[in-house]
Amino acid sequence: MDKPPKEQARNDASHATGTHSANFVERKITAMTANLPSNTIGALWVLLAAFGFSIMVTLIKFVGQDLSVFQILVVRQAVMLVIVAPTIFRGLPSSLATKRPELQLARVLLASTAMLCGFTAFIHLPLADATAISFSRTFFITIFAIWLLGETVGVHRWGATIIGFLGVLLMLRPDAEGFIDLYALLAIAGAAGAGMVMIVVRILTRTDPPVTILTYQALGVGLIMLIPAILTWQAPTLHQWGLLILVGIVSWAAQLANIKGFKAGEATAIASLDYTRLLYATVFGALIFSHWPRAETLAGAAIIIAASIYTVRREAKRGRELARAAEGRSDSH
Repeated sequence: MDKPPKEQARNDASHATGTHSANFVERKITAMTANLPSNTIGALWVLLAAFGFSIMVTLIKFVGQDLSVFQILVVRQAVMLVIVAPTIFRGLPSSLATKRPELQLARVLLASTAMLCGFTAFIHLPLADATAISFSRTFFITIFAIWLLGETVGVHRWGATIIGFLGVLLMLRPDAEGFIDLYALLAIAGAAGAGMVMIVVRILTRTDPPVTILTYQALGVGLIMLIPAILTWQAPTLHQWGLLILVGIVSWAAQLANIKGFKAGEATAIASLDYTRLLYATVFGALIFSHWPRAETLAGAAIIIAASIYTVRREAKRGRELARAAEGRSDSH
């Protein structure tokens, strides 16, 4: 007997992210939220993901004071690979069969660059600053979607994009000599890389299953970082090993929660909750590292968040108007 579409979709997501190891927790959460609206369930997952990602970058910043970012990335990828290994091996050899090998390679290179730049920025910048700048990936996605996907963008979305970048420039306030912090530029590069990765993934999903995309990233990023990690390797203490392994586990859990959030709820209703990362980053930065965000950072973040939320709401409204227009045309026939 065939499974219902929703149940099948959930199973597909589980296979793509190696979530069978978390079935017990998922059943408990599903039971507790069974009577809640789907958008509320999605919002709870997204809030959990935002908290998880904030824990992840806090751990990376902490352990990055003594170990290289290459070493952190290799261990992180290894831990995540171990978690999803049953899914990957179960799908062999089809999990390695791709119709777009050049895009898989591009995705791995872009993801490696984005994580290397982004994680380095988190290690050296105040958490709130690095988090706020990372939100600019929304606007890079708009630019890359026009360039690579041929999407048409109206004056409202262009306006929001320009305003959002003004917020980024505000956070990148040059010093008295006109120089911009190198690590702030790395944060921008990481955001741009992350935006490009999302566009490439959008193209890849047209031809390759999620498990294939997952497999190439899990293996590819780790292999790219392996040689520089060996060259910069420092023997971690037992405590540092624990933190490194925790980075991998939290990274996987946060990604899983994010996927489940957007699967359960409407993106237009829950996407803005991702910005709670800035709140967490401010609290963790202050409590753990005694770093308080600058006024320029908070002002720039407010501009970015407002522009992003406006874009999401505007696109949702436009989508509803197009749907009503289509219904009107069909009724007239």
